Amino acid sequence: MIRRPPRSTLFPYTTLFRSGKDPSLKNGYNAMGFSQGGLLLRGLAERCPNPPINNLISIVGPQQGVYGFPSCPTSSKLCDKVRKFLNTIAYDWLQNILVQAQYWHSPLDEAKYTNKSVFLADINCENNKKPEYRENLLKLNNLVLVMAINDTIVIPKESEWFGFYKPGQSSDIYDLKESPLYQEDWLGLKTLNENGKLHLLQKEGDHLQFDIQWFIENIIDPFLK
Repeated sequence: MIRRPPRSTLFPYTTLFRSGKDPSLKNGYNAMGFSQGGLLLRGLAERCPNPPINNLISIVGPQQGVYGFPSCPTSSKLCDKVRKFLNTIAYDWLQNILVQAQYWHSPLDEAKYTNKSVFLADINCENNKKPEYRENLLKLNNLVLVMAINDTIVIPKESEWFGFYKPGQSSDIYDLKESPLYQEDWLGLKTLNENGKLHLLQKEGDHLQFDIQWFIENIIDPFLK
């Protein structure tokens, strides 16, 4: 578990890349992140476009954040109490010490999330629209988002494809194409999709469980060779 906040986690990489001291990156590079690593890499692509990322691959990354405790069923009353408790602290001091708090996304109070989330709401352009984030993501050759069909860690699992709970409740879920983020193309996802550069893949199993043959056929061969 990474306890360093995402902004601090990204700092040494953005500093290194912007310095231009690594000639091996002059033609760009491929980036693949697992779990929250997929989210952090998207933040890097938006904020540090040089050198460019060619193919960005997010393996079960919570692109719309999480509203749930890992392996804690949403139907459980105890788990629901835990979620509501986390709502009271996630957007305050906890963001300064725990990386997961910076992608905590409460559908019960979207206004609070939008106003106080210092990382996720920013890179999703939900508090302020930043055209440069869209411009930078559109430089990708491919954006690959992998969702685990039986994921019990990222709640809801649809977050791995930019889906999430509809505002005001925590049961009904909207998909990517139903979101204003997609419809108004805040991040360029609609444009990427229309140009055949957005790839939504599913894998069997829980969070980081996957078959190596599936990984070779669906990730390595089409995007990393």
